[in-house]
Amino acid sequence: MSRVAVILSGCGVFDGAEIHESVLTMLALESNGLNFQCFAPDKPQLHVVDHLSGEVDGEASRNCLIEAARIARGQVQPLSELQVDDYDALLVPGGFGAAKNLCDFALVGTESTVDEDFFVVAKAFAEAGKPAGYLCIAPMMLPAIYGEGVKGTIGKDAETAAAFNAMGGEHQFHEVNEICIDEHNRVVSTPAYMLAGSLLEAQSGIDLVVAQLAKWLDA
Repeated sequence: MSRVAVILSGCGVFDGAEIHESVLTMLALESNGLNFQCFAPDKPQLHVVDHLSGEVDGEASRNCLIEAARIARGQVQPLSELQVDDYDALLVPGGFGAAKNLCDFALVGTESTVDEDFFVVAKAFAEAGKPAGYLCIAPMMLPAIYGEGVKGTIGKDAETAAAFNAMGGEHQFHEVNEICIDEHNRVVSTPAYMLAGSLLEAQSGIDLVVAQLAKWLDA
């Protein structure tokens, strides 16, 4: 049975992995008969956000791996221990953690760089021709990983799409219930909560992403 590595970036939409997207991802993987293992960087988050007020707590500090364990019910491993040869595909939920902890796009925009541990893993999946899925804001890392001309979507936000193109990608505008498929690079993306207004809307695109991964894995 195929195994998928799911990369979490903490816990919570404003400073970590988007919880709804992460759970819907795991549900879709199980529904498609795909085994998965969660991983997360073993490092401090950029910052901690009070999800009730939306304010940054300047005194608090949290670890991405420890926080991701909340979503994974403790079944999460350090990203540095991920052996690409042991997995058939990669899947990265969104949330601001993807743009703050897996890379720094939220801080510096088109000058963004990808976290070293994540880059090594994601690049290895790409170079091995193994399929990958990126959700929500996570596709902003695709140009750095796959290079010039990679196709991806973050939905319909013109400014973010322009940044994707400026970084070397070819952004495709898509609705929440659609996916962008780059057959050459074997990478698929969907807007998820970049557009979703409900769990069902987020699920619609995530299910399609996982179905596409399953199709590639069965080919």
